[in-house]
Order: sequence, then structure tokens, then C-alpha cells
Amino acid sequence: MNIVFITRSSLYTCPGGDTLQVIHTARQLGLLGIGVDIKLTNEPVEYHRYDLMHFFNIIRPADILYHIGRSNKPFAVSPNLVSYQEFDRRHRTGPAAALFRYLSGDSIEYCKTIARWLRGGDTLRSLSYLWKGQQRSIQQILQKASVVFPSSQMEYEQLAQLHTMLPGHRIVPNGIDPVVFSGSDETGKDPMLVLCVARIEGLKNQLNLIRALNHTAYRLTIIGNPAPHQMAYYQACRKEAAGNISFINHLPQQELAAWYGKANIHILPSWFETCGLSTLEAAAMGCRIVVGSRGYVREYYGQHALYCDPGSPQHIRQCIEKAHAQPWTDALKQKVMQQFTWQQAARQIMEGYKNALNN
Repeated sequence: MNIVFITRSSLYTCPGGDTLQVIHTARQLGLLGIGVDIKLTNEPVEYHRYDLMHFFNIIRPADILYHIGRSNKPFAVSPNLVSYQEFDRRHRTGPAAALFRYLSGDSIEYCKTIARWLRGGDTLRSLSYLWKGQQRSIQQILQKASVVFPSSQMEYEQLAQLHTMLPGHRIVPNGIDPVVFSGSDETGKDPMLVLCVARIEGLKNQLNLIRALNHTAYRLTIIGNPAPHQMAYYQACRKEAAGNISFINHLPQQELAAWYGKANIHILPSWFETCGLSTLEAAAMGCRIVVGSRGYVREYYGQHALYCDPGSPQHIRQCIEKAHAQPWTDALKQKVMQQFTWQQAARQIMEGYKNALNN
């Protein structure tokens, strides 16, 4: 079986959680005997070489429309259905803020797609997207897909709200590399070290986290690069940060593991997360976990995490204090190791491919 992964053009120049998802899933499928090539959406694809196409990030439907219009191959979709609507409408700053307050989520994504294209930060592969718009484009993709791989039941239910026929699906949770992220417990952890690993941008909400922990006894370390076109947000974070807060640029996973091993708490107070890959990694390394209350995170972490209101620095701090006071347990670490690894994800995807091709 030969598969082609087709992903956003900025997968490597602007790495995110989907970058890890694509790379690790391809690697694990290869170990299962499936040939996988990774192609950016603006690269040529020899469709005849593959049995099936696999797309990621349905909120970028123009990337997908182009390829399904040029090939009659069956295809799978990993939706990565992140909603930016609350952040964009209520908390975004800059020239677009006033406009976004009055637009629907689909209209906001349409505007962002066109803006990325016009300033050269991304490609617009399908001109039909211009008149179809965001929602109609996504609906067309779902109607033609052979199988969809939502990362949670909550994500699948969100897809169902798009008011279109859904293809067969198989829940494929995101994962970690258990070879890199394993073996840590409470021994050797710094009780006052709080870690936040994420790209620095408004959606991830580091500014409210800084406001929550400024001038406290906690030492907050933020690891990640500023997102493209969000340098003003990054500078605001640096400007507000007190002496107990430090910044480190993006680190490879082996170096991250050492930081997770030292940290007592990992927090990702995002306005929306499917699961937060850095949260999964930190949990596997024995960190106490605080996450934003939006998105699909409760399906992953259940009662093993604390859920903060991303709009309230006071509530963020209260959740960190509660996490600090809780007795340590390895329950979440064991859950991650048993249910959320890239090996398990690849096995589920392989079965989904087989069903799609057989049907």
C-alpha cells in the first residue's frame, strides 16, 4: 500500500502540532509496511503512484480542493478542526480585530486564507475556493472523502454540525513518542517550575499566563518561537514578563524531554486545543497538567487535569496553585502511555485505509 500525505505549504517553515503529527504518523506507518511520501500542497504529486491520498487540516480546504479535483483517487482526511472563532472575535488585536467582531467563524477563516495568499505567506491552490467560500468547500470535501480520522468523538460531533453527509470515520487520538517521553516521575522535579511549551501567539494565550504568574514565587519558562505575523504579540509578552519568567526558543523533542522531566507543572491555557501535543508529552513525563477549558481536551485528560478560563489571569493562577497543592500521581502518565502514542494512531489509520480501499 502506498499513501501520499498532502499538507499545508508552511508545514516546515511554520511548524506546529500538525508537523509532528505528519512526521510521526508517516514514520510509524512505514514501520507497519506502508509506503508514505509527504508532499506540501504546492509541490507536484504523481497521483498514479499512490493508492490513497491523506490530507490534514480541513480548515485549509483550498489546499485539498485542488488535489481532489485533479485526481479520482480515494482520500482520507485528518480534520484538525481547530476553532479560532472565540479568540478572533473577542481577543484579537490589530487591524483585523474590528472586522472579525462582526463576522462568522467561516467568514473569518476565509479572510485569513485570502490574506495569507495576498501577502505571500501561503499558496492558494484552488481558485474555486474564492467563490465557494469556507463552509461549502469543507462540505464538498467531506462529501467526497472515503474516511475521516477525527482525533476525538468531540471533534467528530463538531464536524457533524457542518450540516453535511459525513463519510465513515475512525477516531484516531493524537499521540507521543514513548521512546523520547518516558521514565520521569516526581523525583528530581523542581516544585516551583512551571512550563509552557507552544508557539507564542494569541491563540495559545501566553500573555494572560504571564499576567497570572508575574511577581509570584513560581518560575515560568515559556518554550517556543513567535508565530509568523504575531511579533507584536511576542513583544507584548516579553515586555510584560517579570523577572521570574524566562523565554527559550523552540527546542527539539529530546531537549524538551529534559525540561518536562524537571518541571512540576505544564500549562497550556489556549483559547482552543484539540488535545495539545505538548500537554500529552508533559503528562507522559509526570508533570501536573493545567489546560484551557476550550476545545476537545476533556476527552483526553478527564479528571486528571485542571481546566482554566483562558480569559482570566486570576483563574489561571488559581488552577496552577491547585495543581501545585495536589499530591502527585502517575495515573495520567499511564493513560497517555496506554492510549495516546503514535504507534497506536498508525495502527488505527492503517485499518481505516484498508476499509476505505475495500469499499
